[in-house]
Amino acid sequence: MRSFALVGALVAGVGLAGTAGTAAAAEDSVVKPAVVGATAAVNWGACSADTLAGVPADQVKFYSCARYRVPIDHDNAALGTIDIALLKRAARTPDKRVGSLFLNPGGPGGSGLRMPISGQYYFQPQVLDRFDLVGFDPRGVGQSNPLRCFTTQEDADEVFSAQIPVPLTRAQISGTLASYRDYGQFCKNNAGSLLNHMSTKDVVRDLDTLRAAVGDRKLSYVGFSYGTLIGSTYASMFPKQSRAIVIDGNVDPALRTSDGVEYDRERAQGFEVSLDGFLKRCDQVGAKCAFSDGSPRAKFDELREYLRKQPITLPGGTVDINQFTGGVSGSLYSPSAFPSLAEDLQALYTAIHPAGAQAQAVRPQQLKVITKGKRGLADQNPDSPYLGDDSYFAVNCSDKPFRISQEQVPSIAAKWERESPTFGRYQTFADTAGCPVWPAKRPDTYRGPWHAKTDVPVVVVSNYYDPATRYKFGQRMAAELGNSRLLSVDAFGHCILGDALGVDKAVADYLTDLKVPASGQVFQPNVQPFETAAQG
Repeated sequence: MRSFALVGALVAGVGLAGTAGTAAAAEDSVVKPAVVGATAAVNWGACSADTLAGVPADQVKFYSCARYRVPIDHDNAALGTIDIALLKRAARTPDKRVGSLFLNPGGPGGSGLRMPISGQYYFQPQVLDRFDLVGFDPRGVGQSNPLRCFTTQEDADEVFSAQIPVPLTRAQISGTLASYRDYGQFCKNNAGSLLNHMSTKDVVRDLDTLRAAVGDRKLSYVGFSYGTLIGSTYASMFPKQSRAIVIDGNVDPALRTSDGVEYDRERAQGFEVSLDGFLKRCDQVGAKCAFSDGSPRAKFDELREYLRKQPITLPGGTVDINQFTGGVSGSLYSPSAFPSLAEDLQALYTAIHPAGAQAQAVRPQQLKVITKGKRGLADQNPDSPYLGDDSYFAVNCSDKPFRISQEQVPSIAAKWERESPTFGRYQTFADTAGCPVWPAKRPDTYRGPWHAKTDVPVVVVSNYYDPATRYKFGQRMAAELGNSRLLSVDAFGHCILGDALGVDKAVADYLTDLKVPASGQVFQPNVQPFETAAQG
């Protein structure tokens, strides 16, 4: 299972340049429309070696790259332009080619440029045969004119190191809030005009331009996590240009774009639902889960409350409430991490109950997924350039309205913590604390309506125990769209394509032949948590 969302949003601006290397300017052509109002074709050319890292030599022939110029503001050409980085994997049977299939991994701020390289993981062979897979870095991300709030890595480290994921003391809370104000000031000073044009609506207008530029009359698209907001916004803004749209791991578009505070509150609740499901499954499978002895729920709650008061020291280092919460959060994205998470939790639990044989067992134990996060200034040379981007908050704070002042955040955190004991405070200070002081002014954001009727239903895929985009969001997405079909999956983890054969086959038939899946279906994942053999 993939983790598309940006776990650890407090450091979301760092290290998001993407996995692709920077292509040489000579090999990626920028196309300028020759006539106002006309859409020039994408001029595909060779890719850099970095961009195609890991591609077998006999497969390189299928790939090509380009840069395509779009306006910063689609309604005001005078503001200038940016270049969108693209990578295409050509259809394997061009004589049966349907068109292009655009891909987005989510985030916001995830680099989608190299997604066509891993397409064989998400899609059935017929999709690879009949579509050109097109990956792109959205505006402000990776190789597409990265939006940067800092000029040096040292400035970024100083700001981000002051942000405590789960601040408990008054000093920690005030320091974290102050760091977000500093972050906003750096962005105001350095990000330029792109800062006010990072909404999903801006991305969708880019996407519609790219659709036309590759020669497609209608869009075929697969988006994960935040990419579901791109897909639903496109279907709502351009319903007649929508051919086949698959969205996996869904946001609630109406809530996300109307009330950022309530959206974040319900997102924290989604992580709690996923955690509770993990602990119940651990109890059910018994010895297959290292944390199953006794009551996993009671043991977990005891660990969390212990760590709120003091850290736990193990042979590999010290774990505090920040590493604990971030490590558990990240592990819930991927069921394959559940056995390791259970082992880590048991090691921590044994450490605070050091009796007899248990004490001996814990000494050699090294944690696998709950690890100490890097805090403080990184080991950098003076004035090293900042190579990340700050698209996570740039997009979120454009799309999600926060009608609160930052002074209200501590009381909100306390309230959410009562509702969501493990993730309420974490969610508040990961997302909610930053946007009230974000400097973008009057972004052009699409806030509905969402009920436009596409000719073919949008396929909405949602896991019952998805932590980051809870199942309730998927249900709402399907209800809010004017023409949709919900595919439910009795699965853990964030997003499911590539990990549930029934879903993969239904999506392949939908994409290639517009065969709409039957309604009311509940699918199963290929592998259940704590199991290694494929389930039917």
